[in-house]
Amino acid sequence: MNIKDVTASVSGEVAVFQERYKTVLHAQNTLVDKVTRYVLKQQGKQIRPAMVLLAAKLCGGVTESSYRAAIMVELLHSATLIHDDVVDGAEMRRGLASINALWKNKISVLIGDYLLSKGLLYSLEFKDYGFLHMVSEAVRRMSEGEILQIQKTRSLDISEEDYLSVISDKTASLISSSCAMGAMSATTDESLIAALKSYGEYLGLAFQIRDDLLDYTGDSKKTGKEMGIDIKDKKITLPLIYALRQAPASEQKTIRSILKSSRKRAVKSGEVVAFVKSKGGLEYAAEVAEGFAEKAVAAIRPFPESSAKTSLMQLVDFVMKRQY
Repeated sequence: MNIKDVTASVSGEVAVFQERYKTVLHAQNTLVDKVTRYVLKQQGKQIRPAMVLLAAKLCGGVTESSYRAAIMVELLHSATLIHDDVVDGAEMRRGLASINALWKNKISVLIGDYLLSKGLLYSLEFKDYGFLHMVSEAVRRMSEGEILQIQKTRSLDISEEDYLSVISDKTASLISSSCAMGAMSATTDESLIAALKSYGEYLGLAFQIRDDLLDYTGDSKKTGKEMGIDIKDKKITLPLIYALRQAPASEQKTIRSILKSSRKRAVKSGEVVAFVKSKGGLEYAAEVAEGFAEKAVAAIRPFPESSAKTSLMQLVDFVMKRQY
């Protein structure tokens, strides 16, 4: 099963969203329009807008407000990806040259700012103040998560609590907001909105842990990124955090010294992968991800059966089984 199968129950609505999103992205300035058209070429699976629409459908039905929420979410997501590529110095994004590789950092930062402001102005135009509050909160959390990760990467000292805080803010916040905004667009029932918000938060946590596991187990041809790249970038994720916790102080010191000098050295990253596997780090991280997946399912279990509920349940299964 692929992601299109999972979101098939809103395929028609996603098509409407895509047309409207293109219209919103259009700019009068020729350079801005050229870059934003390239942003459209880079679009991935657009899972977050689909989640907005699925949450809306689950809570009563997709409305005009639902499409606006989906557009806002995608504008924000695209802006953060562009900024992330600048921060990381990434030259590729989904198999294409990144914006910063083609137009350099200055234009990239400004385009990211442009997309973010476009989303905020869009919400004001339609007086979607609830969406504006949620998106602004997500931006704050994503920024704080990124800063905490950079801070901890420099010191090579991150606890499991720190790690969960980082991925909650960096990844889960926008997925959670997407689901909550979708629910808000279809109902005023706070309990339903809260349930979808929890579903998105837990799904986001499970998704990121699974993504981090792929750095140790994934096929680079399928994932699109070199195995061990997180290690080379000195990103300490849950499998390694657990492994270090199981190791004596002398072994911890050895692994940390490897990390300090591991930039772009495949042999050294191989040593870290072997260490993590030997200490049960992969099994532990998979177990934690499974726990969050179960909580995501539990959050929407009380909803009546529907195609949207089935899709959201299948999305959890898709996240947990994905190999790329």
